[in-house]
Amino acid sequence: MSNVTRKTNTSYVPWPTFEEIKEMFKEHFIMDRREDGVVTVRMHCNGGPLIWSMELHDAIGKMWRLLGTDRDTEMIIFTGTGNIWVTDFEAASWAPEGDNAGETRYSHMFVDGRRMIITMIQDVEVPTLGVLSGSGGHTELALMCDLAIAADDITVLDPHMLPGTNNVPGDGIHSCFFELMPARFAAWYLMTGDKMKAEDLVRLGLVSEVVPREKLMDRAYEIADMLMAQNRIARRLTTQLVRRNWKKRISDDLDMAFGTEMFGMFCADELHSELLSMIEYLGLEGKIDPPLKGKIR
Repeated sequence: MSNVTRKTNTSYVPWPTFEEIKEMFKEHFIMDRREDGVVTVRMHCNGGPLIWSMELHDAIGKMWRLLGTDRDTEMIIFTGTGNIWVTDFEAASWAPEGDNAGETRYSHMFVDGRRMIITMIQDVEVPTLGVLSGSGGHTELALMCDLAIAADDITVLDPHMLPGTNNVPGDGIHSCFFELMPARFAAWYLMTGDKMKAEDLVRLGLVSEVVPREKLMDRAYEIADMLMAQNRIARRLTTQLVRRNWKKRISDDLDMAFGTEMFGMFCADELHSELLSMIEYLGLEGKIDPPLKGKIR
């Protein structure tokens, strides 16, 4: 062991603390961290189920980058609020698309949309567990985590090709379905908007198990306990090994698929502020717990 006093010319650049990160993202995510470094990130809107917004679209990639490279974070559990995942768009949030479609679709859709997928795969150094707690779309946010489980009472889908939406499914869900599902099933669910029940998610390889809603987070923490019992460095390195196929998939597919979706939106002249709610299609009228809050459209 050297007895030489170590003195360098420069200092490490400080990283935001967990409390600073938690405060920074509080409008979009409710975060809690256990003493062992397991962080739970829960999407919300005004404390209730998520309403998809351009502001959230921007925040997701930033959250993964800051939290995923924080040296005191050891695992991230990503989930939603209540029995809704993504079913509705906040019209006022997406209004700039109507005023300046080119800039909005480039900066806030193509750039932010790609980064929210790229960062969770490339920039996160710790294991991730997606807990798909609600019905709706944009399920890639949970399904592209290293591990994924789901509540037993949900219905999910990709709504891009449904009448009233008419968007190319290129914003990450394309990569997600083709990586996890057999190709024929991936094509079917992307092209038809067909619905999947919880048991279908296991059958198709999207999640490893479904859990009764009342036990969902208990199971998530059981999985966290199992992983946290492992050697820290081996656990982190194995995470990167497990992610290799995802890294190849997004490198090969994401830019092209997302660009195709943006081109399709110009051709179809569709606006996010005019997209239809999925509540009726999913059969969730009067069944949202807790109810959606805030102005949607």
